Amino acid sequence: MNEGSQTASLLLLILPLLLIGFMLYSARKRQRTMAQFSASLQVGDEVFTTSGILGRITDLDEDRVRLEVAPGTVLTLDRRAIGMKAETGTQASTDDGQD
Repeated sequence: MNEGSQTASLLLLILPLLLIGFMLYSARKRQRTMAQFSASLQVGDEVFTTSGILGRITDLDEDRVRLEVAPGTVLTLDRRAIGMKAETGTQASTDDGQD
């Protein structure tokens, strides 16, 4: 019975360490993915911010992005505020072919 309690104690020590390791791995992977996405941004890309604003990139700095959200309206945002690129060709046509 002493051997069984040692195994249980060992499991109670190893399982939290595995969980912490998995969490650190996931965080690094997510950080690496976001860094690659940020590096892939180019002037002229249509993007959504993390708050849902759609705009076109007009200027990129090391840590800032300038978005034109309406003709003549340019917002300066932190580069990390860009959430995703807008898919081109997803706009539905309003003409359904009927007159």
